[in-house]
Amino acid sequence: GRLQGHLDIPLNDTGRQQAQRLARAQAGREALSAIYSSDLGRALDTAQALQSATGAPLTVRPALRERSFGDFQGQTFEQVSQAWPEAAERWRRRDPAWAPPGGGESLLTFQERVAQEVQALAAQNIGNQIAIVTHGGVLDVLYRQAARLGLQDARTWQLTNTAVNRLLWSPEGGLGLVGWADVSHLEDASLDESTT
Repeated sequence: GRLQGHLDIPLNDTGRQQAQRLARAQAGREALSAIYSSDLGRALDTAQALQSATGAPLTVRPALRERSFGDFQGQTFEQVSQAWPEAAERWRRRDPAWAPPGGGESLLTFQERVAQEVQALAAQNIGNQIAIVTHGGVLDVLYRQAARLGLQDARTWQLTNTAVNRLLWSPEGGLGLVGWADVSHLEDASLDESTT
């Protein structure tokens, strides 16, 4: 319930178990040519588990970080609403040009950063299967791009920790959705954060 943004918060025990299950499941699937990860520990720890299980080379890419929420980072939604009511309202409306106070990123800036990074990674890996280990906000932007949805469209898709989300990229068409929110590797319900 807290906005983490660029705060470097480690995985908890459940997160580490989820990462291990993801890694074991991926090891039994198609081979990965490369793994790219955010430099924030919660993503990097997951990527390292995946790298250990698959043997694929791992590259850290800071541009895969979550959106910076500036002064909102570490706060709950309720705390943000109380301390910054006008800013909280703009945030709730998903005003694309608005940025959180204290150096936060606007949705437009964030979307541009994510799009450029993923475009570059995809172009470098044409014909290869890669894994990108990142954060919910980044995945939200990628889903919107692949589904041709705007930044202010209501979210109707899940953003679940350690879910496998499959995208296909082509130079002509950009990103397309192949599959989303596969959590079949979390067979034990106690590892699904939506049930705790």
